[in-house]
Amino acid sequence: MAPPRTLPSVDEDDAGLWDRVRQGDELALAALFDRHETRLFRHATRLLTHREDAKDAVTVAFFELWRKRASVRLVDGSPLPWLLTTVAHSARNLERSSRRYRALLDRAPVAEHVSTDAPDDSGVLSALKRLPEREQAVVVLSVLEGYAEREIAQALGIPAGTVKSRLARAKAKLRDELALEGARA
Repeated sequence: MAPPRTLPSVDEDDAGLWDRVRQGDELALAALFDRHETRLFRHATRLLTHREDAKDAVTVAFFELWRKRASVRLVDGSPLPWLLTTVAHSARNLERSSRRYRALLDRAPVAEHVSTDAPDDSGVLSALKRLPEREQAVVVLSVLEGYAEREIAQALGIPAGTVKSRLARAKAKLRDELALEGARA
């Protein structure tokens, strides 16, 4: 017989909740969701055009967290960096799917197509989205989320030196792209 589940304490840290999640405790997963959902949603809205897609990206990340709970890498006892990376992957997949769907709609006989893309006056987000996935993940975790190189390396399962070089390469690409945009304007 399984031990009775107890509600997580508000004071319980991510590491304690994570131990319970790994043992199959859905209430602990719900507590992690409540704790990190706002930050993950904010992260997803930076990467996606539509609010509903951002909600979907967060939901997918938590489903994956539950499904892969035996192999998730924690950083300082927290699954947040893993969740942030998974939200970014989900966002890319949702954007790709959305592009295919819009392309299909463009081929369908319709009187007029209205673009629903939100404007990005600075061009930074669109430039970020054009980076290769590996570089984008490092930029998001470092610049947007404020993680140290060591923590990013641990979350992504790569050496710290690789984080450094990907970040430098990504910043150079962004700088060049934004300079081109500025020259065109």
